[in-house]
Amino acid sequence: MTALDVLWVGLGGGLGSLLRWWVGRAVGERYRGDFPLGTFLINITGAFPMGYPSVLFAVDWHTRHGTALTALCLTGIIGGHTTFSSMQMDAVKLAGTRGRVRAGSYLGLSVVAGLMAAALGGALALAQG
Repeated sequence: MTALDVLWVGLGGGLGSLLRWWVGRAVGERYRGDFPLGTFLINITGAFPMGYPSVLFAVDWHTRHGTALTALCLTGIIGGHTTFSSMQMDAVKLAGTRGRVRAGSYLGLSVVAGLMAAALGGALALAQG
């Protein structure tokens, strides 16, 4: 790890966190339902771009931290944008207010939709060659 690696991850993480904040705020100002739509959209919109360059540039979990591109984009921006911990907290809150089935459904839907988005990003990368 070099100082430049730290710079790329920090810069990307800051940009991704700002994007997460902006999306969450925009959704929160418009949506008043019981479903944690902001967190859901944030994680799904992070899954697709994580899948695309990972397949396009043959990046796997062993090499995800190896180049400036992966440090900035995958670990930094997309990692800063997505939010596993908020998804878990949303599920805890749903379980307390709407029941465990609702919380489990939210988690299940989040995982399935995220997997589909990542797979779609990967499939698009494969199709482009």
